Amino acid sequence: MTALALLFLIAGLGLISWLTTRVRAVGFRRANNARFSSLPSHHATYVALWTVLPAALFIAIWTSTSPALVTDAVLRAPAAAQLPADRFERASILSEARNLAAGRSFGAFHPLSRTLAPAYAAAQKRYDWIGSVAALLLAFATGALAFMRVRPAFRARTQVERVVMALLLSASLIAILTTLGIVASLLFESARFFSMVPIGDFLFGTHWSPQVISASDPGASLGAVPLFWGTFFIGAVIAMIVAIPFGLMSAIYLTQYAAPRVRAWMKPILEMLAGVPTVVYGYFAALTVAPAVRDLAVWFGISWASSESALAAGLVMGVMIIPFVSSMADDSIAAVPASMRDGSLAMGATPSETIRRVLLPAALPGVVGGVLLAVSRAIGETMIVVMAASGVATLTLNPFASATTVTKQIVDLLTGEAEFDSPKTLAAFALGLTLFVVTLLLNVIALTVVKRYREAYE
Repeated sequence: MTALALLFLIAGLGLISWLTTRVRAVGFRRANNARFSSLPSHHATYVALWTVLPAALFIAIWTSTSPALVTDAVLRAPAAAQLPADRFERASILSEARNLAAGRSFGAFHPLSRTLAPAYAAAQKRYDWIGSVAALLLAFATGALAFMRVRPAFRARTQVERVVMALLLSASLIAILTTLGIVASLLFESARFFSMVPIGDFLFGTHWSPQVISASDPGASLGAVPLFWGTFFIGAVIAMIVAIPFGLMSAIYLTQYAAPRVRAWMKPILEMLAGVPTVVYGYFAALTVAPAVRDLAVWFGISWASSESALAAGLVMGVMIIPFVSSMADDSIAAVPASMRDGSLAMGATPSETIRRVLLPAALPGVVGGVLLAVSRAIGETMIVVMAASGVATLTLNPFASATTVTKQIVDLLTGEAEFDSPKTLAAFALGLTLFVVTLLLNVIALTVVKRYREAYE
């Protein structure tokens, strides 16, 4: 029995236990007119949780451990004595045999895989039945013990609330532990990289050429300054030149000038830009914007303009983050009390003067926070720069020239054929750690600005 089918079966047992327990709880409530601390649904939920959760936890553990047990059982088979001593070749044969036994493959490169496939199928079937029987027995046992505790004086509501709190705490811990795991992996691999390459050469070097790395001095070709500059130039300069004016002006128009009917359909359309997949923006940048930018440069007499220019990637990235700037500015301007706007107009100021001298200064913390969050979103963008930007690391102020970013290089480094322990591959983790620290600082600064300078209006 597969794990999914077993989960459905246990869920059905949980439903049956819920209905049975509720009937029992309703029965003893009718027999006794005293006040109870828990409703029949609380008793039913308590028994259902004890029926489902332990069995589900067992299935999760069994699913992760049973493949090793199956492999051990296959290795004890007589045919396994023919397996080669090389670990890589042995793992390849066992993987082929496992796929043949599961029906995921119909051919194998090694004849021994076909010999071991029946042993794999038999062991898998045996351990599937062992796990299924154990999970069902556990569901019956824990459900029966919980059902026996159901009495008029039993505080089922308190128990259910404790279980729900434990589940909520587990969900919170999963998010926290996932973040800690990501940071720990970046730190560990980055430490390995900096044991090979001096951190000063990496952070302050101006030559980036991971294709040719000297064994005696790997830091000479792994200077990341051109990557940092390209990331800043594309994501924080060109993209912001597009996003800030258009985002801020759209927010001002929607909050101050647009009629309610216009705002009702225009704001959702603007926010739809945030839901467009970044790969679509990448296609748009590579197939439409980049050729147009190159043709425009040629029209101006710049014949050497690249089709993978910083300007093409930055323009599309700026369009992508317009909703972030616009939404934050919209909320900040809308939060300013109408009395301030009305008072300014009553003093004789024009609408444009009121916006410039009253509304925008009052909403400035929220607007600045939105811009900083948009910058952190832009410098971490991957697909647009992968499809539209170049892989050439250069230090230039020319927007028509080729440029690359940190995220582009991370993709290139991790999709190559270099060994995982080489400085070339480990450089991707150092770049990822640097990008993580920069985006974290930008988010902290944005939140600090919003909290410190936010005005509370009544």
